[in-house]
Amino acid sequence: MVKIGSIELGEFPFLLAPMEDVSDPPFRALCKEQGCDLMYTEFISVEGLIRDATKSVQKLDIYEEERPIGIQIFGAELDSMTRAAEIVEEAKPEILDINFGCPVQKVVCKMAGAGILKDIPKMVELTAAIVKSTNLPVTVKTRLGWDDSTIYIEEVAERLQDVGIKAISIHGRTRKQMYKGEADWSWIAKVKNNPRIHIPVFGNGDINTPEKAVEYRNRFGVDGIMIGRASIGNPWIFREMKHYMATGEHLPPPTLEERVDAARRHLLRSIQWKGPKLGVLEMRRHYTNYFRGLEGIKTFRARLVTEDDLSILLTILLEIEHHYSSAGYTAQAVENLIEI
Repeated sequence: MVKIGSIELGEFPFLLAPMEDVSDPPFRALCKEQGCDLMYTEFISVEGLIRDATKSVQKLDIYEEERPIGIQIFGAELDSMTRAAEIVEEAKPEILDINFGCPVQKVVCKMAGAGILKDIPKMVELTAAIVKSTNLPVTVKTRLGWDDSTIYIEEVAERLQDVGIKAISIHGRTRKQMYKGEADWSWIAKVKNNPRIHIPVFGNGDINTPEKAVEYRNRFGVDGIMIGRASIGNPWIFREMKHYMATGEHLPPPTLEERVDAARRHLLRSIQWKGPKLGVLEMRRHYTNYFRGLEGIKTFRARLVTEDDLSILLTILLEIEHHYSSAGYTAQAVENLIEI
């Protein structure tokens, strides 16, 4: 049984990665339905939290059906981080997660996210302070290092464990790589196989098929897998990987009707959570992923990403379902067409 503190996550949990503008409550609800064991919020700026910025505070929203859930924060100043930890605790998540892995320049330039990989002592100091300032179990998500010459993840994992973190998720790339090249899980395995490490070690990076999930579990010995980009527009990936891991067999792919239904519910939940204007606007980035690979979908997608009226958007989704169903898009045809 994998546990973070006293939180039981099953024998081999699958986690939803914290992704900006993706891992919000509307999307998390779909992933939870499909078997995701632990989800994290989008990363939240500690400076935004302590200044009561609307966008940052809204990201604290969690719902009972999502539990267990972790709230992820990022920042670089000790005082701001500890004050933000107190605010997070008031939101009552199960876990507080620290982002030491975001490679985006606007975050890194402030020595936050992956930027702190240039200063490991400060990384340890911040983590220790947060652990002391909260009653929540603290976890960390990070990368292998800043670049190939500064991969200190084995030492980092030991030192963070020593100051009290309860689990670590490691993305198998350096900051310099961003999201290019292949994730190197051999470093993640070194952390997991270190006899000093007793906290759960979760691997992240490039897991996009059930076969790969099983291969990497067996090959690298991690305690669980964190799924990021492969889940976008494909919340079914969690049920597919779990089923394959348990039986060695593939589930049928999501039908066209399931994809339309997921897009529809995602849209409605987005509007409910963000309001009619922002909910419609921010949903536009997701349509491509839900309907990727369908022949002729470009015309429908162009309408979806330019329309503001909810009733018309729902009508377009219905048209998609009718069009491709009548065109003979069976489950097998959808499997052949859609790139997962």
